[in-house]
Amino acid sequence: MTTPPSDGHRSGRIRHKGPVMLRGGEPDPQHRGTTTDQRLLDRQGTADWVHTDPWRVMRITSEFVEGFGLLAELPPAVSVFGSARTPRDHPHYAAGVELGAALVEAGYAVITGGGPGAMEAANRGASEAGGMSVGLGIELPFEQELNEWVDVGISFRYFFVRKTMFVKYAQAFVILPGGFGTLDELFEALTLVQTRKVTRFPVILLGTAYWSGLVDWIRDTMLAGGTISPGDLDLFTVTDDVAEAVALIRAADAVRRAGEDGSGGQGPVTGPSDA
Repeated sequence: MTTPPSDGHRSGRIRHKGPVMLRGGEPDPQHRGTTTDQRLLDRQGTADWVHTDPWRVMRITSEFVEGFGLLAELPPAVSVFGSARTPRDHPHYAAGVELGAALVEAGYAVITGGGPGAMEAANRGASEAGGMSVGLGIELPFEQELNEWVDVGISFRYFFVRKTMFVKYAQAFVILPGGFGTLDELFEALTLVQTRKVTRFPVILLGTAYWSGLVDWIRDTMLAGGTISPGDLDLFTVTDDVAEAVALIRAADAVRRAGEDGSGGQGPVTGPSDA
C-alpha cells in the first residue's frame, strides 16, 4: 500500500491550555467542554496542584519578593553565622554578643539565621546596643522560632532564597564556630568571592583555635594538591579580635564606597547587591 504524499500540513487534534498549544492525544475528560476560568472558579477537586513544580516557582518568587521588600531599606549590614548549639555560658556566645554590639557601634545592622546559640548571641549584642537586629529563619522539621533578640525577622522555605538575602544585603560575613550549616555559608561566600561574583567582601573567621585545623587543611591539602590558587588563602581572615574584625570590615567598606563615588579605588567594584 502506497502512502499518499504529504501536503505539508500535520494532522491531529489541537488543544489549548492557556497560552500552551498541544497537538495530538485526547483531552482530559475532566476538562472537556470547560474553560480555564470555569476551572479556576470551580471549588470542587483536590488541592494537590499546590504541590506541583509550576506552583513552587510562584512560591519561590514570592519568597524573593517578600525578602527584598523587607530588607530593601536595611542600612549597611554584616551577616554573622555560627552554631545553633553554642551554649549561653560558652566563650563563643560571649564573642557573638561582643561582635553584635561592636558592629552596631560601627554603624552596621546585624543579620543572622535567627536561631539560638551563636546566632542569638550576635542578635542579642546588636539589640542591646540599640541597633537593628535581623533574623532570616528557615523552615525545618526541628527548627524553633526566631530568637527573642530578633527585631526584624522573616522565615523562608528555601535555603537558596535565604542565602541570597544573606549576601545581597551584607557588606561582609563574620563566621563564628559552627557546624555543617555554618561551613555551607562560609564556602558559599568564599566561592562567590573567588569567582568574582562579589568583590571586596571580607570573610572573617572569628576564633583561631577553632578554625586553625580547617585553615591548615585548606593550605596543606587543597593548595598543596593544586585545587586552589595561592591567592585563595587571602580570601578570608582568621582572628580572635572583634575590634580587628570590625576594622577590616570598615576598611573594605570605605574602599567600596570610594570606588562607587569615583573618588578612589582600583578596578571595577562589584558589591554583594549586584550578585
